Amino acid sequence: MTLPDLSAFDAVVYDLDGTLVDLRVDWNDTARDAAAVLRDAGVDADSMDLWKMLDAADEAGVRDELEREIAAHEREGAWVSDRLPLADLLAEDGVPSGVCSLNAEDACRVALDVHDLAAHVDAVVGRDTVAMQKPDPEPLLTTLERMAVGPDSAVFVGDSARDEVTADRAGVAFRYVDGGPSGV
Repeated sequence: MTLPDLSAFDAVVYDLDGTLVDLRVDWNDTARDAAAVLRDAGVDADSMDLWKMLDAADEAGVRDELEREIAAHEREGAWVSDRLPLADLLAEDGVPSGVCSLNAEDACRVALDVHDLAAHVDAVVGRDTVAMQKPDPEPLLTTLERMAVGPDSAVFVGDSARDEVTADRAGVAFRYVDGGPSGV
């Protein structure tokens, strides 16, 4: 793994899953359980991915129930997650640091606690912390605001093209955790 050079920045915001840790989540089980929540609300979700299910849950008025179901799977995966090499840099960088993730905030906090990283993180923003999710800039800008850091002095480190788009939309520098995108 090639770690990015972050020395030119006064603050760092990290994506969580795939960047600092690997959450051990069975996404097929998660989708199956999420689809059951929607079926109970009268929505046929069998052909939907989780992102479409979240949109459908909004329309059906069951977003909170669906979020609880997905977050439960993410928390379970956070308890048994694997620490990635960049987590060591977070613990040693000595600059304000935050986490901005598509995972539920509670699952992020569990993973940070499990890997003894919580004391090194000044702000955590998850999928359920603010109204919008990445690639909208709101979660990243909220993370920076909670850190009392401006976008021009920070860098966002992630593993996906979605992370890169988020940084671009927020006017924040971006670095891939390992030189290039791993997925969406």
